[in-house]
Amino acid sequence: MASKPERIERRPASDASPELEIRSSTKRRKTATAWWEGTTLIVALPAHVKGIERDDLIAWLVERSSRRRPAVKASDPELLARAQRLAQKYRIDANPASVTFVASQRKRWGSCSAETGAIRISDRLRHVPGWVLDAVLVHELAHLVVPDHSPAFHELANRFERQDDATVFLEGYQLGLEITDHAIEDDDTGEAPQARSEPEPTELGVFAAQKLF
Repeated sequence: MASKPERIERRPASDASPELEIRSSTKRRKTATAWWEGTTLIVALPAHVKGIERDDLIAWLVERSSRRRPAVKASDPELLARAQRLAQKYRIDANPASVTFVASQRKRWGSCSAETGAIRISDRLRHVPGWVLDAVLVHELAHLVVPDHSPAFHELANRFERQDDATVFLEGYQLGLEITDHAIEDDDTGEAPQARSEPEPTELGVFAAQKLF
C-alpha cells in the first residue's frame, strides 16, 4: 500500500511554543520551512526526517519564526468578549478560547480551529458595521460546534437573523477591496506580486471571501 504523501500533526499552544501544525511530506526532499496562519505556525518537513533530528528542526523553526514575529497576540479581549456574548445570545454551545484579528487572512473573512477553540478574523473587518462582524463571529462560533456546512451548522449560524444580509454586504465589500488592491499594485512597480511559496491551507471553519457559504 502506498504511503500518504502528507501527514499532519497538530500541537496546542504552550508556554514555549505557539499552536503548531506540522506537515510531513514525502514530496518534500531537502528543505524545511515554516509560516504563520493567524496565531498558528505551519511547519513543513520532509517525511524522512525523524526522531531527535526532527524535534531539533521543529524547535529551531519555532524559535526562528517566533523571533521574527514576537508580537503575536493570543487573543483580543474585546473581540473575545463580543463572541462570548453572541454565543450566549444565540444559544450556541461554543466556548471560544481566543478571538483575534489577523493580517494574514486576505481571502477569507474568518476561520477557526475546533480543537483549540481559536477564532481568527481578518483585520479587513475592523471597519465594517457591527452587525456584519457579528455575522462572521456567529458563523465561526457555529463551526466550533459543527465543523462542516451541514443543516445542523446552518441551523446554528442562521440564528443570527442577518446572515444573508452579511453575505451580500461582504460580496460587495470584497469587490471594493480587490479594486483598491489592484489600484495600489498599478501605482507601484508594475510587477506582479510574487506567489506564495506555500499554498493556503485548507481548513474547516472558514468564512471565505469568494464563496461565503
